[in-house]
Amino acid sequence: MAQMRLALAQVNATVGDLPGNTRAVRDWTAKALAQGAHLVAFPEMMVTGYPVEDLALRRSFVDASRAAVEQLARDLAADGLGELPVVVGYLDRVPEGYSDRDPGRDLPQNCAAVLHQGQVRARYAKHHLPNYGVFDEARIFAPGRDLTVVRVGDIDVAIAICEDLWQEGGPVSLTRDAGAELLLVINGSPYEEDKDDTRLELASRRAAQAGCTLAYLNMVGGQDDLVFDGDSVVVSAGGQVLARGRQFEEQLLVVDLDLEESTVDPLAGLPAGVQHVVLSEAPVAAYEPEPVSLPPRLDPVGEVYHALTLGLRDYVRKNGFRSVLLGVSGGIDSTLVATIAADAIGGENVVGVSNPSRYSSQHSRDDAAELAANLGLDYRVIPIEPMVSAFLDNVKLGGVAEENLQARVRALVWMGLSNQEGHLVLANSNKSELSVGYSTIYGDSVGGFAPIKDVPKTMVWELARWRNAEALRRGEKPPIPENTITKAPSAELRPGQVDQDSLPPYDLLDAILDRYVEGAEGRAQLIADGYPAEVVDKVVSLVDRAEWKRRQFAPGTKITALAFGRDRRLPITSRWREQDS
Repeated sequence: MAQMRLALAQVNATVGDLPGNTRAVRDWTAKALAQGAHLVAFPEMMVTGYPVEDLALRRSFVDASRAAVEQLARDLAADGLGELPVVVGYLDRVPEGYSDRDPGRDLPQNCAAVLHQGQVRARYAKHHLPNYGVFDEARIFAPGRDLTVVRVGDIDVAIAICEDLWQEGGPVSLTRDAGAELLLVINGSPYEEDKDDTRLELASRRAAQAGCTLAYLNMVGGQDDLVFDGDSVVVSAGGQVLARGRQFEEQLLVVDLDLEESTVDPLAGLPAGVQHVVLSEAPVAAYEPEPVSLPPRLDPVGEVYHALTLGLRDYVRKNGFRSVLLGVSGGIDSTLVATIAADAIGGENVVGVSNPSRYSSQHSRDDAAELAANLGLDYRVIPIEPMVSAFLDNVKLGGVAEENLQARVRALVWMGLSNQEGHLVLANSNKSELSVGYSTIYGDSVGGFAPIKDVPKTMVWELARWRNAEALRRGEKPPIPENTITKAPSAELRPGQVDQDSLPPYDLLDAILDRYVEGAEGRAQLIADGYPAEVVDKVVSLVDRAEWKRRQFAPGTKITALAFGRDRRLPITSRWREQDS
């Protein structure tokens, strides 16, 4: 048997911050060497951050990535780390004469570099380019062709990148024939509900197909509407979990592997499509393995809460903000957003603005004040009645127009304070409201980021209850007033108003929306499965007519399989209606 101490750097990169990202590689490589690692790996596109989208089409950006990787190899050697092989994701371009698609263009590639002794010793280009959901890599990248295998001591390590693991064929299918003892997969795999179980099943299946141990390294951190959850895992060919990373946290996951010694002689010929590079051949001296603990898993609701918190924290931090501002009404949506914000960046950095109108109930005002005290917010009360009255004295409005005016006056207050004091305004709308257009454009929808944009209303309550239960588990006071959770939701824009005046009950609404929006099921199927025809017709009509609102909405953290935005692209101008089918 041959031993290897593998270090998986589950770290947080920032798109475009090449100096910061390469500095992180140097720092985490030093930590890996200090822990006795024989090989250290970093996530997909670590040098540039991920996803880079159309930045990949800028020659200057590709050139900067290539130069950064070469400089990184030299810097690692200068740091005294040059003998430790480093696998790191970066942006490159096809070698001359490589591409069949357009030989006249310098096509970018999603690549991994192997750095050793001050040089880029090997290179691997991602084969399978995802072109679904939030991904459009087939549009911007050229695919790779060969499997890269590097020898570290007496162990052959095959390298793959993210989607290469998800698709049949390609490099994984060559791993067994190449004789590799370890398949190392670097990833930028965004979080969505229940995906961790899917990844584990996939990694176990691919390890069995490859006939070797598989190490799945995933990045962590937020990038615009995506959040990466870490959750790296190492599995044996038999499916045994050997090590697993923490969720939503940076970590150097170090695992000792006992593998078969390499039996491949590169000079005797290799299977077609395999490139083999020898980094070192001296076997690792025998050592005593360190035990690896498997961290406890978050429950499903806790996963979502951590994803939302990390997504907001990184959006604030990476875009240079120090504080956020939101309207706090005492309702469940603004209460949850305020709580997430306080957990993400500290309550002292959250400005909560109460804008009561003549219709605001006293219990809602009290709930907002109690929440602010519990979270330690910078809490301000600015009544809107004088501003609304002044407007109505000059422009006569009534009905829905007057209701929406109140929401828009509140938004003016928020944006004014944002411009004056430099806060990022948060929008409080949830996915159910966004689906049916129950969010005043240029009013409730105002904001630079929408933390619960992809959270159905029924899950909003689940998250609130989870957060209070978590506080009790820690021996803390629950932050969310119980009255906020139990009272009927209302926009409070007219006397006695509740959401159910305009919408079906939220449990029914969310069930239909899940099937119509995420499942892409049609009206006929929904009615055939027992949903009331009049409710279905109302819901699908509202969804279809609200696309123009959604197109203008702020980004927000994706937590479901299909979020509004890059996941779902529909025309605004369309005469197609489900009732016509």
